[in-house]
Amino acid sequence: MKKIVSLVLVLAMALIGAAAFAEGVPADQVKVGFIFVGDENEGYTAAHYEGAKSMMSALNLTEDQVIVKWTIPESEACYDAAIDLAEAGCSIIFANSFGHESFLMEAAREYPEIQFCHATGYQAAGSGLENFHNYFTSVYESRYVSGVVAGLKLNAMIAEGKITEDQTVIGYVGAYPYAEVVSGYTSFFLGVRSVCPSATMKVKFTNSWASFDLEKEAAEALIAQGCVLISQHADTTGAPTACEAAGVPVVGYNVSMISVAPNAALTSASIDWAPYYTYAVECVINGEAIAVDWCEGYATGADKITELNENTVAEGTADKVAETEAAIIDGSLKVFDTATFTVGGETIENLTANNADYAKYAAYVSDGYFHESELASAPAFDLAIDGIEQLG
Repeated sequence: MKKIVSLVLVLAMALIGAAAFAEGVPADQVKVGFIFVGDENEGYTAAHYEGAKSMMSALNLTEDQVIVKWTIPESEACYDAAIDLAEAGCSIIFANSFGHESFLMEAAREYPEIQFCHATGYQAAGSGLENFHNYFTSVYESRYVSGVVAGLKLNAMIAEGKITEDQTVIGYVGAYPYAEVVSGYTSFFLGVRSVCPSATMKVKFTNSWASFDLEKEAAEALIAQGCVLISQHADTTGAPTACEAAGVPVVGYNVSMISVAPNAALTSASIDWAPYYTYAVECVINGEAIAVDWCEGYATGADKITELNENTVAEGTADKVAETEAAIIDGSLKVFDTATFTVGGETIENLTANNADYAKYAAYVSDGYFHESELASAPAFDLAIDGIEQLG
């Protein structure tokens, strides 16, 4: 039930909180709360929890200084979990799912002395709350690199006579048709095409972040429609399980899928949340302001791919991966280079200049590329580029 806090108490807490933030919180006294949409058996949350554990190790926090609320849905339950963590003495609280945002903001308004940080959201900058923050990573970078791995595998399959160039159709199991997912599958596709130009892609949505059955069914449907390689932006092992059974190569998400699909998994696009969690908690300890909107990528170790499956990847993949990662880090490779894709046969520069429907993208397009996650951490790339077919 929603807690009613008196005006006097809120004002008093705000004054105390302002002083505490200015002075910091001793490392041995800080408490950290996490609100996770899944548990350790679901890849997205597992990756967040690994980041949390790395933060604990880096800052020498003990187990009793960290409280985790597992499997919290995108509902009022998030608000309740945040209130519980605030009442338990947490100085900073993180929530990791898109739909948590409004509920976490509600708690942030009631506890101005506590820092609240939300992954994948976009409302912090306009919230008027000094204690509410958004964070994400440039995960499109690791998706692009994993796409290079997939493209090299397609080339090897062509060379081995398993498929022809006109059969290089890949499938993608997406959660929702949100910009986060569209940006992800587009960057993956562009990585594939950078080494295998004949590739096309079909996308099937599950309308769920984590459903083993729906993801497995979507992968099976894509394979039945002729897709010879599968990837995913969905959080379970459903797609890799289907691919292992069908003998179809797969690129996973969040965590390595080799244990699930030893003969099919190539690698997974992944995020290392440790850099952000360590940074944000350190800010609380040191009494420093936390960035309103934080986003980093390969250059700071926030993005990566999981280990390559040497039993399945094409020869030379490790060297190409290293080359691609280095180019992303030094800035010579832009994932959304506008010379590498078209929309309805036109460049995005032409569309933003001449078509009112695309004017909203003008702020993102300059210097020959789409500046994804630079104006804000939340992905904005939701263009339907040529070569990708959404099946629903």
